[in-house]
Amino acid sequence: MAHDREVLRMIWEGQIGICFQADSEEIVGIRPEPFYLMVSRLSYLPLVTDKVRKYFTRYIAAEHQDGAAWFDFNGTPLRLHYPIGVLYDLLHPDEDSTPWSITIHFSKFPEEKLVKLNTKELLESHYLSCLKEADVLKHRGLVISAMQKKDHNQLWLGLINDKFDQFWAVNRRLMEPYSDQESFKNIPIRFYYDDDFTYMQKLITPLSQSGQKKNLADLMAELSTPVRKAVGFRTHGIELHEETQLQWMSEHLSYPDNFLHLSVDYKNE
Repeated sequence: MAHDREVLRMIWEGQIGICFQADSEEIVGIRPEPFYLMVSRLSYLPLVTDKVRKYFTRYIAAEHQDGAAWFDFNGTPLRLHYPIGVLYDLLHPDEDSTPWSITIHFSKFPEEKLVKLNTKELLESHYLSCLKEADVLKHRGLVISAMQKKDHNQLWLGLINDKFDQFWAVNRRLMEPYSDQESFKNIPIRFYYDDDFTYMQKLITPLSQSGQKKNLADLMAELSTPVRKAVGFRTHGIELHEETQLQWMSEHLSYPDNFLHLSVDYKNE
Protein backbone atom coordinates (compact mmCIF):
# COMPACT_ATOMS: atom_id res chain seq x y z
CA MET A 1 0.00 0.00 0.00
CA ALA A 2 0.96 3.67 -0.11
CA HIS A 3 4.01 4.28 2.08
CA ASP A 4 5.19 7.77 1.11
CA ARG A 5 2.96 9.76 3.43
CA GLU A 6 4.65 13.05 2.51
CA VAL A 7 3.69 12.50 -1.13
CA LEU A 8 0.11 11.69 -0.15
CA ARG A 9 -0.04 14.86 1.94
CA MET A 10 1.44 16.98 -0.86
CA ILE A 11 -1.14 15.68 -3.34
CA TRP A 12 -3.93 16.24 -0.81
CA GLU A 13 -2.89 19.85 -0.20
CA GLY A 14 -2.63 20.79 -3.89
CA GLN A 15 -4.78 23.85 -4.63
CA ILE A 16 -5.74 26.06 -7.56
CA GLY A 17 -6.54 29.76 -7.36
CA ILE A 18 -9.80 30.42 -9.21
CA CYS A 19 -11.29 33.75 -10.27
CA PHE A 20 -15.06 33.29 -10.64
CA GLN A 21 -16.94 35.74 -12.83
CA ALA A 22 -20.67 36.05 -13.45
CA ASP A 23 -22.36 35.70 -16.84
CA SER A 24 -22.82 39.30 -18.07
CA GLU A 25 -26.22 38.37 -19.61
CA GLU A 26 -27.58 37.35 -16.20
CA ILE A 27 -26.46 40.45 -14.30
CA VAL A 28 -28.82 43.20 -13.20
CA GLY A 29 -27.25 46.61 -12.67
CA ILE A 30 -23.57 47.11 -11.92
CA ARG A 31 -21.21 44.30 -12.88
CA PRO A 32 -19.84 42.68 -9.68
CA GLU A 33 -16.18 42.25 -8.87
CA PRO A 34 -14.85 38.70 -9.42
CA PHE A 35 -14.96 36.22 -6.56
CA TYR A 36 -11.66 34.54 -5.69
CA LEU A 37 -11.20 31.16 -4.02
CA MET A 38 -8.36 28.73 -3.36
CA VAL A 39 -9.85 25.37 -4.28
CA SER A 40 -8.56 21.84 -3.73
CA ARG A 41 -7.44 20.06 -6.89
CA LEU A 42 -9.17 16.94 -5.54
CA SER A 43 -12.56 18.61 -5.13
CA TYR A 44 -15.42 19.13 -7.58
CA LEU A 45 -17.05 22.34 -8.84
CA PRO A 46 -20.50 21.46 -7.37
CA LEU A 47 -18.85 21.48 -3.91
CA VAL A 48 -17.93 25.18 -4.26
CA THR A 49 -21.11 26.28 -6.04
CA ASP A 50 -22.91 27.40 -2.86
CA LYS A 51 -20.12 29.83 -1.93
CA VAL A 52 -19.97 31.28 -5.43
CA ARG A 53 -23.75 31.48 -5.77
CA LYS A 54 -24.06 33.28 -2.42
CA TYR A 55 -21.58 35.94 -3.54
CA PHE A 56 -23.27 36.65 -6.89
CA THR A 57 -26.96 36.22 -5.92
CA ARG A 58 -27.66 39.92 -5.33
CA TYR A 59 -26.34 40.78 -8.79
CA ILE A 60 -28.26 38.14 -10.73
CA ALA A 61 -31.73 38.67 -12.22
CA ALA A 62 -34.45 37.01 -10.15
CA GLU A 63 -35.54 34.70 -12.98
CA HIS A 64 -32.07 33.09 -13.04
CA GLN A 65 -31.41 32.66 -9.33
CA ASP A 66 -33.00 29.21 -8.95
CA GLY A 67 -31.37 27.69 -12.03
CA ALA A 68 -28.86 24.84 -11.99
CA ALA A 69 -25.39 26.37 -11.85
CA TRP A 70 -22.68 25.48 -14.35
CA PHE A 71 -19.28 26.85 -15.34
CA ASP A 72 -17.27 27.52 -18.45
CA PHE A 73 -13.71 28.42 -19.38
CA ASN A 74 -13.33 30.43 -22.60
CA GLY A 75 -16.70 29.12 -23.79
CA THR A 76 -16.01 25.46 -22.91
CA PRO A 77 -18.54 24.04 -20.39
CA LEU A 78 -16.71 22.37 -17.51
CA ARG A 79 -17.65 18.80 -16.61
CA LEU A 80 -19.18 18.91 -13.13
CA HIS A 81 -18.32 15.26 -12.38
CA TYR A 82 -14.59 15.65 -13.13
CA PRO A 83 -12.17 16.60 -10.35
CA ILE A 84 -11.14 20.26 -10.57
CA GLY A 85 -7.47 19.36 -10.98
CA VAL A 86 -8.27 17.24 -14.04
CA LEU A 87 -10.18 20.12 -15.66
CA TYR A 88 -7.36 22.53 -14.94
CA ASP A 89 -4.63 20.29 -16.32
CA LEU A 90 -6.57 19.79 -19.55
CA LEU A 91 -7.52 23.41 -20.18
CA HIS A 92 -4.70 25.29 -18.44
CA PRO A 93 -1.68 23.00 -18.90
CA ASP A 94 1.03 25.57 -18.23
CA GLU A 95 1.28 26.27 -14.51
CA ASP A 96 1.59 29.93 -13.57
CA SER A 97 0.82 32.17 -10.62
CA THR A 98 -2.30 33.82 -12.07
CA PRO A 99 -5.76 32.61 -10.99
CA TRP A 100 -7.77 30.43 -13.35
CA SER A 101 -10.61 32.63 -14.62
CA ILE A 102 -13.91 30.80 -15.15
CA THR A 103 -17.53 31.96 -15.51
CA ILE A 104 -20.51 30.77 -13.49
CA HIS A 105 -23.97 30.59 -15.10
CA PHE A 106 -27.40 30.15 -13.54
CA SER A 107 -29.47 29.61 -16.69
CA LYS A 108 -29.37 27.83 -20.07
CA PHE A 109 -27.83 24.66 -18.61
CA PRO A 110 -26.17 22.79 -21.53
CA GLU A 111 -27.80 19.42 -20.92
CA GLU A 112 -26.41 18.01 -24.18
CA LYS A 113 -22.87 18.45 -22.85
CA LEU A 114 -23.00 18.26 -19.04
CA VAL A 115 -24.30 15.83 -16.44
CA LYS A 116 -26.53 17.83 -14.10
CA LEU A 117 -25.19 17.40 -10.56
CA ASN A 118 -27.12 20.09 -8.73
CA THR A 119 -27.09 18.35 -5.34
CA LYS A 120 -24.27 16.97 -3.21
CA GLU A 121 -26.17 13.68 -3.00
CA LEU A 122 -25.95 13.19 -6.77
CA LEU A 123 -22.24 13.99 -6.73
CA GLU A 124 -21.67 11.58 -3.84
CA SER A 125 -23.48 8.83 -5.77
CA HIS A 126 -21.24 9.44 -8.79
CA TYR A 127 -18.13 9.44 -6.59
CA LEU A 128 -19.03 6.12 -4.97
CA SER A 129 -19.71 4.59 -8.40
CA CYS A 130 -16.20 5.55 -9.47
CA LEU A 131 -14.75 4.07 -6.27
CA LYS A 132 -16.55 0.79 -6.90
CA GLU A 133 -15.36 0.68 -10.51
CA ALA A 134 -11.77 1.32 -9.41
CA ASP A 135 -11.93 -1.43 -6.80
CA VAL A 136 -13.33 -3.91 -9.33
CA LEU A 137 -10.19 -3.26 -11.38
CA LYS A 138 -7.82 -3.47 -8.39
CA HIS A 139 -9.40 -6.16 -6.18
CA ARG A 140 -12.37 -7.56 -8.16
CA GLY A 141 -14.54 -5.35 -5.96
CA LEU A 142 -13.82 -7.38 -2.85
CA VAL A 143 -12.55 -4.51 -0.69
CA ILE A 144 -15.26 -1.93 -1.33
CA SER A 145 -18.03 -4.55 -1.00
CA ALA A 146 -16.68 -5.63 2.38
CA MET A 147 -16.87 -2.06 3.72
CA GLN A 148 -19.82 -0.78 5.67
CA LYS A 149 -21.87 2.27 4.78
CA LYS A 150 -20.13 4.22 7.54
CA ASP A 151 -16.81 3.59 5.74
CA HIS A 152 -18.23 4.97 2.50
CA ASN A 153 -19.54 7.98 4.41
CA GLN A 154 -16.15 8.52 6.04
CA LEU A 155 -14.43 8.61 2.65
CA TRP A 156 -16.92 11.14 1.29
CA LEU A 157 -16.93 13.33 4.40
CA GLY A 158 -13.15 13.26 4.57
CA LEU A 159 -13.01 14.50 0.98
CA ILE A 160 -15.61 17.27 1.16
CA ASN A 161 -14.42 18.49 4.60
CA ASP A 162 -10.72 18.37 3.65
CA LYS A 163 -9.84 15.86 6.40
CA PHE A 164 -6.73 13.99 5.28
CA ASP A 165 -6.50 11.59 8.23
CA GLN A 166 -10.22 10.85 8.19
CA PHE A 167 -10.12 9.99 4.48
CA TRP A 168 -6.92 7.93 4.53
CA ALA A 169 -7.95 5.92 7.57
CA VAL A 170 -10.36 4.15 5.20
CA ASN A 171 -8.74 4.70 1.80
CA ARG A 172 -5.57 2.86 2.86
CA ARG A 173 -7.59 -0.36 2.71
CA LEU A 174 -8.29 0.32 -0.96
CA MET A 175 -4.53 0.66 -1.53
CA GLU A 176 -3.61 -2.82 -0.31
CA PRO A 177 -2.18 -5.23 -2.93
CA TYR A 178 -4.51 -7.72 -4.58
CA SER A 179 -4.62 -11.15 -2.92
CA ASP A 180 -1.08 -12.33 -2.10
CA GLN A 181 0.57 -10.20 -4.81
CA GLU A 182 2.63 -7.05 -4.32
CA SER A 183 0.43 -5.08 -6.69
CA PHE A 184 -3.14 -4.49 -7.83
CA LYS A 185 -4.75 -6.79 -10.36
CA ASN A 186 -5.20 -3.85 -12.74
CA ILE A 187 -4.52 -0.11 -12.51
CA PRO A 188 -7.60 2.17 -12.61
CA ILE A 189 -6.46 4.78 -15.12
CA ARG A 190 -7.98 7.25 -17.57
CA PHE A 191 -6.07 9.02 -20.34
CA TYR A 192 -7.32 12.45 -21.44
CA TYR A 193 -6.06 13.38 -24.86
CA ASP A 194 -7.83 16.58 -25.93
CA ASP A 195 -9.47 19.66 -24.42
CA ASP A 196 -12.94 18.27 -25.18
CA PHE A 197 -12.49 16.00 -22.12
CA THR A 198 -12.33 12.84 -24.21
CA TYR A 199 -10.66 10.03 -22.32
CA MET A 200 -9.57 6.49 -23.04
CA GLN A 201 -9.75 3.69 -20.50
CA LYS A 202 -8.35 0.18 -20.92
CA LEU A 203 -7.12 -2.70 -18.79
CA ILE A 204 -3.60 -1.93 -17.61
CA THR A 205 -1.73 -4.49 -15.53
CA PRO A 206 1.00 -3.23 -13.19
CA LEU A 207 3.24 -6.24 -13.88
CA SER A 208 4.93 -7.48 -17.03
CA GLN A 209 4.63 -11.10 -18.16
CA SER A 210 7.91 -11.77 -16.35
CA GLY A 211 6.49 -10.38 -13.10
CA GLN A 212 8.45 -7.11 -13.13
CA LYS A 213 6.71 -3.90 -12.13
CA LYS A 214 5.91 -1.76 -15.18
CA ASN A 215 6.87 1.89 -15.40
CA LEU A 216 5.45 4.76 -17.42
CA ALA A 217 7.73 4.01 -20.39
CA ASP A 218 6.36 0.44 -20.50
CA LEU A 219 2.85 1.85 -20.42
CA MET A 220 3.47 4.24 -23.32
CA ALA A 221 4.84 1.37 -25.41
CA GLU A 222 1.65 -0.69 -25.07
CA LEU A 223 -0.92 2.05 -25.63
CA SER A 224 -2.89 2.49 -28.83
CA THR A 225 -3.31 5.69 -30.84
CA PRO A 226 -4.03 8.51 -30.20
CA VAL A 227 -2.41 8.10 -26.80
CA ARG A 228 0.60 6.26 -28.25
CA LYS A 229 1.71 9.55 -29.84
CA ALA A 230 2.16 11.05 -26.38
CA VAL A 231 5.55 12.33 -25.32
CA GLY A 232 4.56 12.41 -21.68
CA PHE A 233 1.81 12.59 -19.10
CA ARG A 234 0.90 14.95 -16.29
CA THR A 235 -1.34 14.70 -13.26
CA HIS A 236 -1.86 17.11 -10.35
CA GLY A 237 0.15 19.61 -12.42
CA ILE A 238 3.18 17.29 -12.30
CA GLU A 239 5.03 16.06 -15.40
CA LEU A 240 5.66 12.38 -14.76
CA HIS A 241 9.05 10.73 -15.28
CA GLU A 242 9.01 7.73 -17.60
CA GLU A 243 10.69 5.53 -14.98
CA THR A 244 7.88 6.02 -12.45
CA GLN A 245 6.31 2.66 -11.57
CA LEU A 246 2.61 2.26 -12.32
CA GLN A 247 1.89 0.59 -8.99
CA TRP A 248 3.52 3.45 -7.08
CA MET A 249 1.60 5.98 -9.18
CA SER A 250 -1.70 4.29 -8.47
CA GLU A 251 -1.03 4.18 -4.73
CA HIS A 252 0.22 7.77 -4.39
CA LEU A 253 -1.08 9.88 -7.31
CA SER A 254 -4.65 8.63 -7.70
CA TYR A 255 -7.48 11.07 -7.06
CA PRO A 256 -9.87 10.28 -4.18
CA ASP A 257 -12.02 8.29 -6.63
CA ASN A 258 -9.02 5.90 -6.79
CA PHE A 259 -8.42 6.55 -10.50
CA LEU A 260 -5.22 7.88 -12.03
CA HIS A 261 -6.28 10.77 -14.28
CA LEU A 262 -3.47 11.38 -16.78
CA SER A 263 -3.41 14.28 -19.24
CA VAL A 264 -1.61 13.34 -22.45
CA ASP A 265 1.18 15.71 -23.49
CA TYR A 266 1.86 16.15 -27.22
CA LYS A 267 3.65 19.49 -27.04
CA ASN A 268 7.10 18.24 -28.16
CA GLU A 269 5.96 16.44 -31.29
